[in-house]
Amino acid sequence: MKQLYFCSLAALLFAISSCGNKEKQSNDLNSFTSSNPFAEVSKLAYQAPDFDKIKDSDFEPAIEEGMKVHLKEVQQISENKEKPDFQNTIEAMEKSGQLLTRVYRIFNLLTGANTNPKLQKVQEGIAPKLAAHQDAIYLNSELFKRVESIYNERQNLSLDAESKRLAEWYYQQFEIAGAKLSDADKIKLKKLNEEEAGLSAKFTNQLLAATKAGSVTVNTKEELAGLSAETQDAAAQDAKAKKLDGKWLISLQNTTQQPDLQSLSNRATRQKLFEASWNRAEKSDSNDTRSAIIRIAKIRANKSALLGFKNYAGWKLQDQMAKTPEAVSTFLGKLVPASAAKVKGDAKELQAVIDQQNGGFNLQPWDWDYYAEQVRKAKFNLDENDVKPYFELNNVLQNGVFYAANLLYGITFKERTDLPVYQKDVRVFELFEKNGQSIGLFYCDYFKRDNKSGGAWMDNMVGQSKLLGTKPVIYNVCNFTKPAAGQPALISFDDVSTMFHEFGHALHGFFANQQYPSISGTSVSRDFVEFPSQFNEHWSLDPKVFKNYAIHYKTKKSMPQALVEKIKKASVFNQAYALTELLAAAKLDMSWHTITTKDSIKNADQFETAALHQAGLDLPQVPPRYRSTYFLHIWGNGYAAGYYAYLWSEMLDDDAYSWFNEHGGLTAANGQRFRDMILSKGNTEDLGTLFTKFRGHSPNIKPLLINRGLIGK
Repeated sequence: MKQLYFCSLAALLFAISSCGNKEKQSNDLNSFTSSNPFAEVSKLAYQAPDFDKIKDSDFEPAIEEGMKVHLKEVQQISENKEKPDFQNTIEAMEKSGQLLTRVYRIFNLLTGANTNPKLQKVQEGIAPKLAAHQDAIYLNSELFKRVESIYNERQNLSLDAESKRLAEWYYQQFEIAGAKLSDADKIKLKKLNEEEAGLSAKFTNQLLAATKAGSVTVNTKEELAGLSAETQDAAAQDAKAKKLDGKWLISLQNTTQQPDLQSLSNRATRQKLFEASWNRAEKSDSNDTRSAIIRIAKIRANKSALLGFKNYAGWKLQDQMAKTPEAVSTFLGKLVPASAAKVKGDAKELQAVIDQQNGGFNLQPWDWDYYAEQVRKAKFNLDENDVKPYFELNNVLQNGVFYAANLLYGITFKERTDLPVYQKDVRVFELFEKNGQSIGLFYCDYFKRDNKSGGAWMDNMVGQSKLLGTKPVIYNVCNFTKPAAGQPALISFDDVSTMFHEFGHALHGFFANQQYPSISGTSVSRDFVEFPSQFNEHWSLDPKVFKNYAIHYKTKKSMPQALVEKIKKASVFNQAYALTELLAAAKLDMSWHTITTKDSIKNADQFETAALHQAGLDLPQVPPRYRSTYFLHIWGNGYAAGYYAYLWSEMLDDDAYSWFNEHGGLTAANGQRFRDMILSKGNTEDLGTLFTKFRGHSPNIKPLLINRGLIGK
């Protein structure tokens, strides 16, 4: 099953949040001294952060100092009296801001994966300043003149292909950011950017608190009927940690539907859990996000109008593969009718099961996963509880995820226990080429915590760059249920897919081979960045790989072939539902970001209902994967007008995988070709051209439709 995950781009920091806030500096600014752990490059291997030395109080002064130093560096570039050339302008910008990049990457990691009230306070306070910092670069008229002159002369400057691409990238980023606006409009844009950044940070923290507060407390074991003993033990442990002895606690994940809905036979508990998820951020309390998202959407509409675009999506998609909202609409339009029709048929099938069991009720959203699981068991004779014992987390990691990477790319892994980590569950591995050459460090943080954002993602602590002489330090974060003490970490096959997915992002970062940090590794468009990760999911079911990691944790025996076949057949089951909830979320995203300045939104719920109805996706039993009020991707994590990217990338990954099937499947030669032509390229070429060179033709949607079961082979 295709999953959705939040996966951050490991882009150059100032492309996200950069230079020059002239407002009053923080009182902590003067506290930045040489003793701050971010003052110098870490002396640990690969410049890995020394978490043993980093304190919460170090971040704000280091970020403030980083902005101050970065501003001076940028001013020196913009005020340089020498004629602009690639070295004194573009390359100089690539070398700037290293302190800010160093501290913010770790701050970004911790505020997502291991936050606390102090870090959240800094996050909300610093966000508007970082937005102003970015504006001070991209709205700097003198700096833009230098970039523009190099862009205009790029054909005559004897630049290599990567340098030329970087010059074009800079010009485009300045243009998109508003460099051509009048001075008066720049002032308006700066104010909007600062307000949006502050609201986005506020939304992120509101949602984390709302999700935490939304956990469902269960008083009796009868209410947990259907859940495995291991899951019940974990729920009891979570309750005990909250001083709810004798009870059970079911925490919420980021999506609308919750994993336990598949197993819970107690319908009242299912409804309670679903409604806790659905209403988590709509309780008219301090964590209610409705007013924040309405204001963010309005700000974005105002920004796009200021920048000369009809709507925010039109502005945002300029540098994406899709290019325009119309192209996105056409693409999604190819999927909606067949998906909606199929899911309506599936709903009738589930209702028939309910009626056969004399249920006496109509199928509701909290019933879908439970009865779909019954149908799946009946059709494929597959029980999730029979499957999980074969997927012990460490075994999946080392004998599945790492093993596939070794077969395809020849890389090897060695665990490092000598490096400090930010949380005790985090593990670290060093990667090597088959000739023994070092590649970088991989940190994995798999278990959910109350202070961790939902979902799963990848990012860099240190980026790859030949110019800066750095190798990648990359992390994966997930939210798997932590087992009770002494118990093995048994995960579902969906979790297995998540591990392969996120490590696909990691491979994209590890195989980066760029001179310049801004276009290195995963610093590509949103609708391309999910391609390598979703592509890597395919190897989780490759026979050779699967046999190597699907080992029963007790008996140490491989999964019986009959059970393997059941998993493969069942993997295509319920795909219409998964696709429809995804399409609903993508349509919601585009609806919020195609409003104009003339549109007045008074009620977020009414807007959401109308948007789904207009898209033909107002299906009562199939809610969107993310409701507007907890849609972290689009309000807090950079996927605004870009959530369609998961499906666009799915088209790319399924088409690319079909190339592998046509050329011998999982082989080292095929892996090397994919590494050379896709994974190592970063953003050094037009991404559509990059794909076409690999595949031999432009992206074809047919493999996606086949894999989703919407058309036959």
